[in-house]
Amino acid sequence: MSKWQQQIRTWISRYFDLPSDVMLDLPRITTIGSIHVYIENHTGLLHFSDEEVRIQYKKGQVRILGKDLGVKMMLKEELLLEGELKSVEFLPESKGG
Repeated sequence: MSKWQQQIRTWISRYFDLPSDVMLDLPRITTIGSIHVYIENHTGLLHFSDEEVRIQYKKGQVRILGKDLGVKMMLKEELLLEGELKSVEFLPESKGG
């Protein structure tokens, strides 16, 4: 998406008071303490282990680190993980090949 398209989406989102995550193709991440993480608006599960989960979204990846991680629910654009959460990181998409 070009920079001007991004600016137009941001302006429309603000003007019409629409959720930024929907207009800007961003993931919505909700945590419940350090035991559950609910992720909406993702585009796929890239990696899964009991200590690391990586999820793709339109502009990069989300990496979740923890202990005894498990998938409690997985739908097309939603994912519910449980376990002992340590961190949630946003990794931007790489511009190189």
